[in-house]
Amino acid sequence: MKLPNIVVRILAGAVFVGLLLAGILINEYTFLAVFSLITVLSLYEFYGLIEKDAKIPTTKVWNVLGGFLMFVGGFYYCYYSASFVAFIPYIIYLLTLFVGELYLKRKTPIESLAYSLLGQMYIVLPFTLANYLVFIHVAGEYSGIYLLALLVFIWVNDSFAYLTGMAFGKHRLFERISPKKSWEGFIGGAIVSIASSLIFAYFFPSLSRFEWLGFAAVVVIFGTWGDLFESLLKRTLGVKDSGNMIPGHGGILDRFDSTILAIPAVFVYLLLIA
Repeated sequence: MKLPNIVVRILAGAVFVGLLLAGILINEYTFLAVFSLITVLSLYEFYGLIEKDAKIPTTKVWNVLGGFLMFVGGFYYCYYSASFVAFIPYIIYLLTLFVGELYLKRKTPIESLAYSLLGQMYIVLPFTLANYLVFIHVAGEYSGIYLLALLVFIWVNDSFAYLTGMAFGKHRLFERISPKKSWEGFIGGAIVSIASSLIFAYFFPSLSRFEWLGFAAVVVIFGTWGDLFESLLKRTLGVKDSGNMIPGHGGILDRFDSTILAIPAVFVYLLLIA
């Protein structure tokens, strides 16, 4: 018996959120397992889009492996207070990527190299910086609170932006890229998301109330830009969804578009207020 689409969407969403929460909340090893898998799947999806829709070869498997090495190197660096030796495998990947173009005899070597590096900057760097968010207190001491807060603020913002936009949306936020988004939706989502940070301020006083409010504001602003950038990417490639890995929800990148820009923005924010 085939399940209705709404049931498939709810079940897939519940499993997705459950895996994320388990990865963040159990311990550092579940974080490593879940987020290294997310990094790998996001890269596989991204390079698949480039090869299929942009018609540019990128040596997909090698690029995915490189991203995995970077994420694991970041985890090792933060968890064990290691030196930059942790990133030697990734540096080898980069060197091989450049040298390899001399021998692959592609018609578009510069484009292939550019898209390969775009995937690393756009996807790998943010997820690698997530290691900093979970080890920010003391090197080797794991805490998923900041990463969890970031995801909660994004989910709250997306939900209330959708509801507010449906009810009151009249003025387009960025019509050229995302015709359905409205200023009313953005403001409504931002207000509720930023207000929700007061709950974290109450239970987790590692940041002051105003610092938590700033944290949420950074997530809302850069999360919205992250969503818009992925829309720009899909519009440029002529696709509706980044993939179909999550039934009823599209691809992995569709679920992490806001997160990808929010993580490095929060990384900078936490450094500035430290």
